[in-house]
Amino acid sequence: MNDVSKALEQLEQYQRTLSAYQHAIGVLYLDATTAAPSDTWEGRGRTMEVLSQKVYELTSDPGLEGMLSCLEANRDELSPQVKRQVEVIRKDYDRMHRFPQEEYVAYTVLINDAQNVWQKAKNQNDFPSFAPYLEKIVSYNKKFAGYYQPQMAPYDALLNEYEEGLNMQTLDAFFDQLRKAIVPLLEKLSKARPMDDGFLYRHYPVERQRVFSDYLMEVMGIDRRHCGIAETEHPYTTNFRNQDVRITTHYYEDNLVSSMFSVIHEGGHALYELGAADCYNDTVLSGGVSMGIHESQSRFYENIIGRSRAFVHAIFPKTKELFPEQLADVDEEMFYRAINKAQPSLIRTEADELTYALHVMVRYEIEKQLMADELAVKDIPQRWNQLYQAYLGVEVPNDREGCLQDSHWSGGSIGYFPSYALGSAYGPQILSVMEGQLGDIWQDVAKGDLSKVTGWLREKIHRHASFMKPGELFTQVCGPFDAKYYTDYLTKKYTELYHL
Repeated sequence: MNDVSKALEQLEQYQRTLSAYQHAIGVLYLDATTAAPSDTWEGRGRTMEVLSQKVYELTSDPGLEGMLSCLEANRDELSPQVKRQVEVIRKDYDRMHRFPQEEYVAYTVLINDAQNVWQKAKNQNDFPSFAPYLEKIVSYNKKFAGYYQPQMAPYDALLNEYEEGLNMQTLDAFFDQLRKAIVPLLEKLSKARPMDDGFLYRHYPVERQRVFSDYLMEVMGIDRRHCGIAETEHPYTTNFRNQDVRITTHYYEDNLVSSMFSVIHEGGHALYELGAADCYNDTVLSGGVSMGIHESQSRFYENIIGRSRAFVHAIFPKTKELFPEQLADVDEEMFYRAINKAQPSLIRTEADELTYALHVMVRYEIEKQLMADELAVKDIPQRWNQLYQAYLGVEVPNDREGCLQDSHWSGGSIGYFPSYALGSAYGPQILSVMEGQLGDIWQDVAKGDLSKVTGWLREKIHRHASFMKPGELFTQVCGPFDAKYYTDYLTKKYTELYHL
C-alpha cells in the first residue's frame, strides 16, 4: 500500500470516528432539550466534557498533518469529493490547533450549563440569572474569533463561520437596502384596513395540533421513517445523517400558527438534510453547507410555499376538519389573509414575512456592539428594548418576550442571526429560477403535491450537501445574489394583499 492509499484510509477512518462522536454529542443535546428532566444537566455536562475532549484530541492530532500534507501533495490523484474533504479538514485542523484544549472543553461544558440556565431564566423572566453565563460565552467567542481569523474584526470572523465570505460591510449594505424597502411599505400598510386574525388565537388543543403537525409533514413529503418530531422550548432541527433527521416544535394552546409554521420551517431544514446524497454520510461534507443556504430552504417552505394561496387551498379543508369549532366562521380566503397579516410584533419566530428582517436587524446590531466592546451584557435588555421601539415601534413588556426569547446565544451561536435574513432574501431569487425552469409550480402545490418543488431543490441544492462553498452553490443555481428579488417580492405581495 503506497503513501496516498494509506492517507486515504486514514482520512476515511478519521471522518467516521469524528462523525460518531458528533452523533453522540448531538443525541445528548436532543435529549437535553426535548426529553431530559430539568435537573439532569450536571451529569450530562460531565459526559459532554469527556466527549468534547475526545473530539479535541481527534481533530488536533499531530498525525493529521502528515495525512493532509500527503494528500495535498498528490491532489491530482484525488477525486473532487476527497479534495473538498481535505480542504475542509485542513481548515478545521489549522484552526483547532490554535485552541487551547482546556478552553475548548470548558466552553462545551459552559454551553451545556448555559442552555439549562437560559431555559429557566426565560420561563421566570430572569435575565440577571442568565447574564453571567452570557458574559462568559461572549468572552469566549471574542477569543475564538481570534483563533478563527486573527486578521479579521472579531464579529466578521464569527459571521464567516456561519456563512463563508460574509462580513459587516456586506450586511450593513444589505440591511440598509431592506430597511429602505420595508419601512415605507409598513407605513402604507398601517393606514390600510386591518386584517382580522383573531381566530388564529382561539383555543387549539395541543393533541389536535400534534395531529396537524403530522399532516403538515405528510403534505411536505417528509419521510417519517427517517424524520421524527419532538417538543422543545425553542424549535430547531438536528441531523445525524441523511437517514436520521429530527425536527422540534413548541405548542401553544392559544396560537395555531406558532407551531404550524415552526413545523413547516423546520421541515424545510429537514428536507435539505434528507435530500443530501448518500456519499456524504459520515464525512465532513455531511449536512447543509451554511446557515444562509439552510435558512433559504426553511424560509422557502415556511413563507414562499407555506403562506401561498395555493398551499392554503391544499391544507385548509384538513385544517378545518381538525379544528371545526375554532374555524367554523372562517373561510379559505380569511385564513390566507390572516396568516399573511403584517404587523410589528415582539417574537421573531412568529413575525410576518415583511417585518421579520427587522427582528434580525435588532440582534445584528446588538451582536456587533457586544463583539466591539460597545455594549455590556448587563445592558442588553435596555438596548434590545430601545431597538425594538426604533425599528418596529413596539414596546417590550418583559425580557421573556424580549432578549431571552431566542436560544441561540445560550448555545454560543453569535453571528448566526443574520443568516435568517440572508436566507429569506435568497428564497425569491431561487423561486424565480425555479419557475423559469419548471413553469407553473402552483397548480401542483394547490393539490398538496410538493414533489416537483422538492425534487428541483434536491437536484439543485440538497443533494450537494457541503460539497461546494455556499457562494459557489448559490451562484451555480441562481447567478449572483441580488436582494432586489426579495424586496420586489415583498412589495408585490403586500401591495396586493392590502390593496395598496
